[in-house]
Amino acid sequence: MGGRGPRTGQDWKLLAESCVALLERLPELVDEHIRQLTEYSPVYGQVLPHDQQWREAETAMRIGIQAISAPRDSPRRDLEHAEEAGRRRARQGLPLELLVHAYRSAGYLVWDALMESAAGREPERLAVLMRCATMVWSAVDVQAATASESYLATERELRRRTDERLQALLDALLEGQEAPGLAARAAAGLDLPEHGPYAVVVLRTERHDTRDGRDGCVRPMLGAGLRFIWRMRADCEIGVVALDPGQGLDAVARLLDGRRSGPGGISPVVSGLGELGRARRWAELALRTCPPDATGVVRLDQRMATALVVSQPELAGRLVSDVFGALLELEPGDRAVLIETLDMWLACEGSAGRAAGRLYCHRNTVFNRLRRLEQLTSRSLARPRDLIEMTLALDAYRLAGTGTTR
Repeated sequence: MGGRGPRTGQDWKLLAESCVALLERLPELVDEHIRQLTEYSPVYGQVLPHDQQWREAETAMRIGIQAISAPRDSPRRDLEHAEEAGRRRARQGLPLELLVHAYRSAGYLVWDALMESAAGREPERLAVLMRCATMVWSAVDVQAATASESYLATERELRRRTDERLQALLDALLEGQEAPGLAARAAAGLDLPEHGPYAVVVLRTERHDTRDGRDGCVRPMLGAGLRFIWRMRADCEIGVVALDPGQGLDAVARLLDGRRSGPGGISPVVSGLGELGRARRWAELALRTCPPDATGVVRLDQRMATALVVSQPELAGRLVSDVFGALLELEPGDRAVLIETLDMWLACEGSAGRAAGRLYCHRNTVFNRLRRLEQLTSRSLARPRDLIEMTLALDAYRLAGTGTTR
């Protein structure tokens, strides 16, 4: 409540005398201040015990009153105290609005007490106070602003530290680290149940892809009854998905599909935070089943055969060589036609007519290409084991050279 404004020596003397007299009434002013704050909001009493609140209010009001009549070149103890008070209240969790209200409430209380002491008895002192009104209230505003700025800066720092701590906990879970109480601490920090259905999503991203602004683990994404906690990595984005009991993965795939420029993989459901490491590995495996030009989000439980192929790159390469060896020796254009025909025939569930419609050719053309494939591979699409080998070989061939079978 201090200020620095031009005033005559006589004005300063009268104002200083008023402030000295007011300090003698400080205990009763603090009592009234605490009463008014408690009446305004019970949160004041919840944040601080009464005795501590009283002592801190007494110190703040004393410094403020002394600053009112301090010489213009004296140190701004009121602003130093306001800065410290802002930091302290942010750490204690008092809402910012209540911090500002406390400063303004104390300002009104002190001003009213000064006016009351001069009114009707000392007209000259009252005139001095009126001349100083703008200066005093400007000082109250500066103190409140200083406390607010300090509060917000401290709040940002606390949030950053909290984010870093939560990110470290989440990283430990996603890496599959085992430590006593790790899952429980993460559950408390992330406001998630320790036990319950979870899945992990891994999205392939480019470094410049910063849509949605997700760069940490404390920005939840809500939708379809799901809660996502995201963690950005150098070349991917990992999401922990909290599911409702009985909720499946279809909702996860629908919510994410088409929202990113690259593909993604979804793990099977696991039963708690302690299993996120396994779920992350499964989600990464699902992502590896996506060819480089894919844009959809796939579920591991629907890509198990392909996942087996990409998880054994050496065997996958051997499978391609054994099954497609003669096919790979054809001219690239000829080979591409046969591979495309097999792929479309499988996508059409073995219907040559439907495959012909999608390939814009005659049904007999499809049959002829398939017979040629059988001859080149020495396998029959009518034999289940041969069909499995050709299907897995096709998956391995399509993924070869993308980094998924190395």
